[in-house]
Amino acid sequence: ADIQLGCYTIKSHGAKVARLHMYDWIILLLLAVIDGLLNIIEPFHRFIGKDMMTDLRYPLKGNTVPFWAVPLIGIVLPCVIFGGIYFKKKNIYDLHHGILGILYSVLITAVITDAIKDGVGRPRPDFFWRCFPDGKDLYDNVTTGVLCHGEKSVIKEGHKSFPSGHSSWSFAGLGFLTWYLTGKIAVFDRKGHIAKLCIIVLPLLTAALVAVSRVDDYWHHWQDVVAGAVLGLTVASFCYLQFFPYPYDADGASFYLFYHLSSFRVLQ
Repeated sequence: ADIQLGCYTIKSHGAKVARLHMYDWIILLLLAVIDGLLNIIEPFHRFIGKDMMTDLRYPLKGNTVPFWAVPLIGIVLPCVIFGGIYFKKKNIYDLHHGILGILYSVLITAVITDAIKDGVGRPRPDFFWRCFPDGKDLYDNVTTGVLCHGEKSVIKEGHKSFPSGHSSWSFAGLGFLTWYLTGKIAVFDRKGHIAKLCIIVLPLLTAALVAVSRVDDYWHHWQDVVAGAVLGLTVASFCYLQFFPYPYDADGASFYLFYHLSSFRVLQ
């Protein structure tokens, strides 16, 4: 199989593969636009009364894992691994499906996450200090609802606690990578090499540490993190199985090889 697939490189078949999946890339761009719009619109401002502020007085801190680091961890790092395997195997289909699959995994997860964030409007654990940065709280005399006087953008972000975006993105990208590595090193080949499990646990451990940092920074409640992790890992599983056979499935792998070879013959 490696010898047969060895001739399918970026130079020889890259453009043909891109044309074959042109609509997939267009839909991917649409998902990115939708997610951008979801981040622009104002989230639902859930009622927050005076009695509810007891659990929302955690300190307003910075991010242990900054926003810009999440795409590096969840997308760029896996793509570097995909590229390394490509240079060894020279299989453009594997490289293309790995990159397209992980981008779909992350963007579908991002759209679902941000849509739920906007719809739920759950306050973050540090909402008090977002609402009253000077520590002087003010409430409506009738409803006892908060009357915020903090910065508008900070308050807006304070209504986006559920689910955790850091967690869902990390588990979407690194969860996909876990599936990918599971298939590549044949973790479930029933030969008893437990060391393989250590390899595929590393991406999940990294994602888990990112998720835990959100609770430590008081940006999320623990339920937000759990929901984000489950969401990201679920979408990653569906996206992986859309592009690759179930690891270690000999029949599925044979069909995968036959299908791609047939597709290239049609393209040629």
